[in-house]
Amino acid sequence: MKKPVIGVTASHDTEHDKLFINSVYLRAIRSAGGIPMIFPLEVTEDDLRDLVASTDGVLFTGGDDIHPFFYGEETNAKCGNVSQPRDSMEMALVPIVMEFGKPIFGICRGIQVLNTAMGGTLYQDIPSQFQSELSIAHRQPFAYKVPSHTVDVTPGTLLSRILGEENASIAVNSMHHQAIKDVAPGLEVCGCAPDKMIEAVYAPDYPFLLGVQWHPEHLTASQPDAAKLFAAFVDACR
Repeated sequence: MKKPVIGVTASHDTEHDKLFINSVYLRAIRSAGGIPMIFPLEVTEDDLRDLVASTDGVLFTGGDDIHPFFYGEETNAKCGNVSQPRDSMEMALVPIVMEFGKPIFGICRGIQVLNTAMGGTLYQDIPSQFQSELSIAHRQPFAYKVPSHTVDVTPGTLLSRILGEENASIAVNSMHHQAIKDVAPGLEVCGCAPDKMIEAVYAPDYPFLLGVQWHPEHLTASQPDAAKLFAAFVDACR
């Protein structure tokens, strides 16, 4: 059987104008049976369409913050660095991939890109904007290969079907200071942290669209639940 080709978005070093990507994303795709292909930043809409047509699915990876203008807000003093070329490319890429009906997986920044591109909003800085009685480390103080908190899985959702309906929660790592505030039309929540922070969304009326706020690519070698996410995504791309 032909291996599916997975388009992968890259991070942008804005200081030196260089693309880069953490190899764990590529290893996770290969381990699940796919072939990763890194997308460029500076492409026309027609080029994006050709790229999407040549792939079987798209992975939106982690990285810098998204410019608040994309969800109609002024920049908070605690917003982080942004890449205008990356933001522009990925905001154009989401609707094109959805037009083709190709499977989509978003990780960390990726879930935020999906939510923003589909009309949702973000907390620009969790510590100053998100209120909860619990103190959860959304930017964990130890290695990414070690889980730091749990996520409650919503029964009957895509995430629940991937992990198994018997799994009420999953242990995840965490390294973000932004997160979904208002969920975009067409998306539904399928996982939350104990402090009620939104950690996973999916599109029930789309063939396969899943976004997670944590980084399963760092956990696939040690945690079967993380490997299941990549396996389900790559299988959907076949």
